[in-house]
Amino acid sequence: MQHQDFTATIMVEQTPEQAFNAITNVRGWWSEEIEGSTNKLGDEFTYHYQDIHFSRMKIIELIPNEKIVWLVMDNHFNFTTDKTEWKDTKISFEISQRENKTQIQFTHLGLVPQYECYNICKDAWSHYIHDSLRSLISTGMGQPNPKEGGFNQQLIDEYTSNNQL
Repeated sequence: MQHQDFTATIMVEQTPEQAFNAITNVRGWWSEEIEGSTNKLGDEFTYHYQDIHFSRMKIIELIPNEKIVWLVMDNHFNFTTDKTEWKDTKISFEISQRENKTQIQFTHLGLVPQYECYNICKDAWSHYIHDSLRSLISTGMGQPNPKEGGFNQQLIDEYTSNNQL
């Protein structure tokens, strides 16, 4: 049986170049808690949310206005049995023209339903791609997590209330 990587696709009116520039502005749509450079091949950056989630990414593929791939070099969740669930997975953004629109296909290769974090991660990525990234491309303003808080806190609260021991 084939495992199903999480994917999300959005269409925007803006150009592939505008989409590419928005995606590489990771602080503009994912989180203000990003440290390091996020727009050149070989760049490494870290993401964290309180002590709940930490990850270290490396940009391993970068084709201007077409494709960006991050490798998850390290990951730590404090709410899963396997704390490193994302480690060695890849996060891919593929940008293409569809008629006179731009399509962005996001895929988290290796984020599969078998993962304990799948539902919370699926909800998070869905929000960041469909709402925040789309908004950053379309209006110049995303909805990233502010320093310590925001959308991640809602997800953690929901997760903990749904998984009471």
